[in-house]
Amino acid sequence: MAQTAIAPADVQPQNKQPLWKSFGFQIFLGLVVGLFLGLAAAAIGPGADESPNWLTVLLSEVGSGYVKLLTVLVVPLVVTAVISSVSRLREVTNAARLAVSTLIWFGITALASVVVGILAGLVSSPWLTAGVSGDAAQEPGRTGDWLAFLTGLIPSNILGLGVRVSGDAEAGFTATPNFSILQILLISIAFGIAALKVGEKAAQFVSLTESVLAVVQKVLWWIIRLAPIGTAALIGRAVVTYGWSSLASLGAFVVALYVGLAIVWLVVYPVILKLHGLGVGQFYRNVWPVISLGFVTRSSMGVMPVTEQVAERNLGVPRRYASFAVPLGATTKMDGCAAIFPALAAIFIAQFYGVDLNLTHYLLIAFVAVIGSAATAGTTGATVMLTLTLSTLGLPLAGVGLLLAVEPIVDMGRTALNVTGQALVPTVVAKRAGVLDEDIYHAKPEFSAKI
Repeated sequence: MAQTAIAPADVQPQNKQPLWKSFGFQIFLGLVVGLFLGLAAAAIGPGADESPNWLTVLLSEVGSGYVKLLTVLVVPLVVTAVISSVSRLREVTNAARLAVSTLIWFGITALASVVVGILAGLVSSPWLTAGVSGDAAQEPGRTGDWLAFLTGLIPSNILGLGVRVSGDAEAGFTATPNFSILQILLISIAFGIAALKVGEKAAQFVSLTESVLAVVQKVLWWIIRLAPIGTAALIGRAVVTYGWSSLASLGAFVVALYVGLAIVWLVVYPVILKLHGLGVGQFYRNVWPVISLGFVTRSSMGVMPVTEQVAERNLGVPRRYASFAVPLGATTKMDGCAAIFPALAAIFIAQFYGVDLNLTHYLLIAFVAVIGSAATAGTTGATVMLTLTLSTLGLPLAGVGLLLAVEPIVDMGRTALNVTGQALVPTVVAKRAGVLDEDIYHAKPEFSAKI
């Protein structure tokens, strides 16, 4: 499997760049600046009519605008990358084995993560629900469904695009465009296989797709270079919007969750990397842009284009494999939202309602974490996975409302772990298959480069 070459004009030699030109350093600087901007916006306070002040509005608009810029390229990137990759499958002798290995490692890492989540819940159980009131209990607006995978596979149109309508007759309706990455992935695979079967007659179609992909990647790289600005705006908005008041009664839950996330980051993932002869520090340097963006954007799908670029440019994962594994991971591979969080939250809710969990319950939690994220693919989210877990265990769904107060705070850490795992699995699978470009992996991260 050939590694896509990067044009020399796109990248400057790493060892000639000062620190301030490093992309990783710029992201870190964006986090620091955003923290101070958020504190400044909070100090200014709301306006006379309790409306957000000018700095809060600016941070919100810039941050949401950057996430939209990233998201807008998800569809063209997935479509062109998958079609061009699948249509070249003749050049890939182990494509089926790579796909199966990817799913297996999704399951292995999910199982390890849910075990960590269960242990975090058991260890913290003496104080996990202390001081929590039942006033916030309410039924969730969305629930998990074991048949969501099958229904999510059926596209509503050729591009898998749709519109979500919200609101009412009095306040007015709002139409928001959305898409199902699972449907887009399936459609793209179908077109790629068709081009593969057609052969020479599809040569111009494949060539055009690859040309469009090159253009999309160039535009994406320009957007990625704006990440320090987007990071500053997003973290600033988080500071001024969320604050820490909601931690008064749920602080133990938040601490337990972040301890669980840290164990996966610092123990589980490093062990997997070490077992495959991959440097731990080097891996985290390579994926730092994805971790930081995932933390501030709280969107695995929004940063999916960045994850794919990091997998190829920083980790050495071949493009024809990364274009399949990363979008699939963004849909079904969520160690934070679909493993640690629902496990810990289920223990929290069971304890709050006085339900004793036994070994069977814990095995069911592990089963849902490993299988449920695939079963709810296309609609997977922390709330969906939690409701799927609670309904499987027979726990009250109203318990979801108890945790909504700290949802934004815990979601930042969950998403950061999600995207880390979405980069880890393709790297490990490529290494096991002997197709990982280790020269790229061990080099200084290419995302430190200038355009």
